[in-house]
Amino acid sequence: MTVYSQARCALGEGPLWHPLREQLFWFDIIAKRLLTIEDGVEKSWTFDEHVSAAGWLDNDRLLVASEVALFELNIITGATRHVVALEADNPATRSNDGRADPWGGFWIGTMGKAAEPGQGAIYRLYQGALRVVVPQVTISNAICFAPDRSTAYYADTRDQKIMALPLDAEGWPSGEARVFVDLTAEDLNPDGAVVDAEGCLWCAQWGASRVACYGPDGQFRRAVTFPASQISCPAFGGEGLKTLFATSAAVGLPDEAAAGQTFRADAGATGLAEYQVIL
Repeated sequence: MTVYSQARCALGEGPLWHPLREQLFWFDIIAKRLLTIEDGVEKSWTFDEHVSAAGWLDNDRLLVASEVALFELNIITGATRHVVALEADNPATRSNDGRADPWGGFWIGTMGKAAEPGQGAIYRLYQGALRVVVPQVTISNAICFAPDRSTAYYADTRDQKIMALPLDAEGWPSGEARVFVDLTAEDLNPDGAVVDAEGCLWCAQWGASRVACYGPDGQFRRAVTFPASQISCPAFGGEGLKTLFATSAAVGLPDEAAAGQTFRADAGATGLAEYQVIL
């Protein structure tokens, strides 16, 4: 394990490995910033509202989720273009976890800014329309997809369960969600997650200093530990998609030296390239 970026994020989140640029992007939600390292130099963009997650559109454009909208960002010029409103009429909520799906859609979860029970939801942007797929969520997290396209995973962190939601041929829910991993007995808090090439789910566990790997059967396999307690979200990237990146948060931890930094580790696994968002 090594430190990838020493930038101390209040709430690091949403790491995205851009497969065309071979470059990691991530967010500091509280600071309203998108960060990256380009040619060895740290670079960032600051916005007027909280930003939390992204998908890639092409070499130069990202789809970014903010507290009020999904918008395009040109990372070369800095220009933005509004795509669709996201709970823009509700100042009490913001976006949180999100990820592109295998069909070119984009799933984005929201939550109350004070984690008010049931005030968030999980949405899917697909073919120009934004629709709710999971209502009444408190802290949306762990959005990722099985390689065979059969299942979407997600978590409401407060429930301490990772759910598996069956999908139809166009990527819409086709039945009731079932519990994939139940972490209540261990008192672990599922945060962001990503699926590897073998269909294993790698989940950051807030407060536990680790990213844990669960097999396609939901059984625990192993964990990668980090020097920050509030690990928030993983992403696979680097050469051959064999590096596991992980963001963390410094909020509430003024004395934890590594809190808020972004890390990388050899997890002994190979990731999947992030899917392209198609608008």
